[in-house]
Amino acid sequence: MSSTETPAPTPSFSIDDADDLAAVKSLNEAYRVMTEQVANRIVGQQAVIEELLIAIFCRGHALLVGVPGLAKTLLVSTLAKVVSLSFKRVQFTPDLMPSDITGTDVLEEDRTTGRRVFRFLHGPIFANMLLADEINRTPPKTQAALLEAMQERQVTVGEQNFALPDPFFVLATQNPVEQEGTYPLPEAQLDRFMFMIHVNYPTAAEELAIMKQVSGRHETKLTQVLSGDDILRLQKIVHRVPAADHVFEYARDVVRATRPQEPGAPEFVKELVQWGAGPRASINLMLGAKARAILHGRYHATTEDVREVALPVLRHRLVATFNAEAAGISADQIVTRLLETIKPKGEEAIR
Repeated sequence: MSSTETPAPTPSFSIDDADDLAAVKSLNEAYRVMTEQVANRIVGQQAVIEELLIAIFCRGHALLVGVPGLAKTLLVSTLAKVVSLSFKRVQFTPDLMPSDITGTDVLEEDRTTGRRVFRFLHGPIFANMLLADEINRTPPKTQAALLEAMQERQVTVGEQNFALPDPFFVLATQNPVEQEGTYPLPEAQLDRFMFMIHVNYPTAAEELAIMKQVSGRHETKLTQVLSGDDILRLQKIVHRVPAADHVFEYARDVVRATRPQEPGAPEFVKELVQWGAGPRASINLMLGAKARAILHGRYHATTEDVREVALPVLRHRLVATFNAEAAGISADQIVTRLLETIKPKGEEAIR
């Protein structure tokens, strides 16, 4: 540990230490078992699986971006089977209406009284886990139907509010290649997603394993690892994971450095970024860092955890300038350069 580093904080929780420490160990074990279960059907993509689980344990939503054929839909449906949660899939199309997602009132006749009454039929959004497949293929009006659900975890139909089940996650997929006939997600909705997760091509060895697994027709049986109550309990633990002040300050400095109008912002940010990330990014950075720490069996978050979740938290929250787009500079490149520029004040010596 260098002279600029600060001592690691003593692990301390706001409730009973023994119970909380045991819960952290159980979450670490659940992460290991869930990863093994998902790996029975999904070859590789370890980083994607970890980021998805971090989003779930942080009570967040995730947007998976990748070309067709990378098993994005299979990954989400497999994850839903590993946890004991209700799961619904909606294939987003240009003719999809908001009521197709949220539900609608239907007129029914009461056989006893003969009176006609309206009854609300719940849509597929009333599930613990909603897979919004190819979310950018539906018009903004239908995309907006998810906004209230993602933020407030409720649905408003007419004058009635309907609470969504708890826990509730939206896991959406998007194809970055074929853009004809699509409707890009507005920044306000993108900001509701805790993570934008890039799903990349498999390695040569992984692709060979995929070919053998699929062509062999080998059926794998999945075991449920966690219940909904377990996930709710572990979500509370994530919020109570401690972090030193310099970790919070580092997350704050990284986010504020993405804003070109901010005093002290790097020159390349002023040139390449039109609008930077807002406070929701700072919150998600810290929550993601805390969740990653305990998934790896550690009892407090470090600046390394912040760095590891910075790309999925920030890449969809930066609006590039014309100069950046003309030069082919991606948001990932900007964030990576930013992490090389902004140095933490200290780092816990925890491995």
